[in-house]
Amino acid sequence: MSVARVTEIIATSSKSFDDAVRKGVKRSTKTLKHVKSAWVKDQSVDIKGGKIIAYKVILNVTFVLD
Repeated sequence: MSVARVTEIIATSSKSFDDAVRKGVKRSTKTLKHVKSAWVKDQSVDIKGGKIIAYKVILNVTFVLD
């Protein structure tokens, strides 16, 4: 029987939401073992001078405990 845990990760990108998700997943797998999935809980943008300067995502990352 496996036991899993969910942790929240916030990631940003100056390019796109997709890039922010990729960065968040890549970084989470460096710290967490047995990452199985991630889902986007929320997303937002930072705006300066009428232009988007950052894309932000909040990810819930699921991993199996040892």
